[in-house]
Amino acid sequence: MARYLIVAHQTACSPELLERVKELAAGDQAAEFTLLVPATPTGHLLHNWEEGEARQLARRRAEEATRRLSDAGVRVTAARVGSHSPLEAVGDELQARPGYDRIVLSTFPPGVSRWLRGNLPAILNRRTRLPVDHVVAQVREPSGA
Repeated sequence: MARYLIVAHQTACSPELLERVKELAAGDQAAEFTLLVPATPTGHLLHNWEEGEARQLARRRAEEATRRLSDAGVRVTAARVGSHSPLEAVGDELQARPGYDRIVLSTFPPGVSRWLRGNLPAILNRRTRLPVDHVVAQVREPSGA
């Protein structure tokens, strides 16, 4: 049984991430997945955000993504909100709950994703010594727009 740490925020509900996680779950029926949503401020909060707002948004995203993953048959054992820094959030999670086998990182494409500006997938791999599956989610217009 493998333990996977899914790290995502704005892309947590993306079809690309859902498909990748479903593939992993299909390959190991006993696999367990934990969703970690860093409380990173998103676009509309960038100029004047408060930590409470960012955490609340991250919590809602985690709940929605957990629901979608569970509905797709994925065994999500926990959903957590972490530090605003994805690197710190992952470090905190691995220190508090060691034993993950792989990280599944979901971002927007290069040029759009703030997480990729510092090459987060490679840094996570180097610091954690865990394999990192990088899922790139397409930017979609919000529904109702």
